[in-house]
Amino acid sequence: MISIYSILVLILAYLMGSIPTAVWIGQAFYGIDVREYGSGNAGATNTFRVLGKKAGIPVMLIDILKGWTATNLAYLIGVSTTGSHHSVAFTNYELALGITAVMGHLFPIFAGFRGGKGIASLFGMVLAIHLQAALLCVMVFIVVLLITRYVSLSSIMAGFTYPLGITFIFHTQIKSVVIYGMCICVLILVTHQKNIERLLKGKESKVNLFKSKTA
Repeated sequence: MISIYSILVLILAYLMGSIPTAVWIGQAFYGIDVREYGSGNAGATNTFRVLGKKAGIPVMLIDILKGWTATNLAYLIGVSTTGSHHSVAFTNYELALGITAVMGHLFPIFAGFRGGKGIASLFGMVLAIHLQAALLCVMVFIVVLLITRYVSLSSIMAGFTYPLGITFIFHTQIKSVVIYGMCICVLILVTHQKNIERLLKGKESKVNLFKSKTA
């Protein structure tokens, strides 16, 4: 049964996801709104592209933390409402909170509803729900990034690794987790449509993580 308390926690998750890390860091330390440059997204990838790793790394870590923390808000509800921490009901509530936070990142109330693509926050959510699958995604992301230097392609490949990993490697039995994994693939394809087009045309920007920028 959905309580007022659980709805309030969902709202809190959205507000956490709405924290526009890239926008605030860019404006506070560089006098730049990253949404006016590069890909126009308020996310870690565009921050790396526009401002370099000194700004990109904090944005990425905070955005990951947003997804992880929002998902773990499920523990505020307690087992009396959702059952065991390992129950389907508890996992479903974790998913609801994480997805709400990601929606906050995509459409942040604190930044005119113009956010990023949600990859870092999605990863934080996966990290909270399935640590092993999250680590597998990290490995794929790093390998693809080192080979291609395309953050977008690395994110896409890591995102597609998650549903494959939980289904065929970790054999997750909770259907909602598997469905969520497939929804991640759809979300990534939708939010990275322009990146995919640029990749196919050979026009996607590469990121050099070993060279800092000063904007």
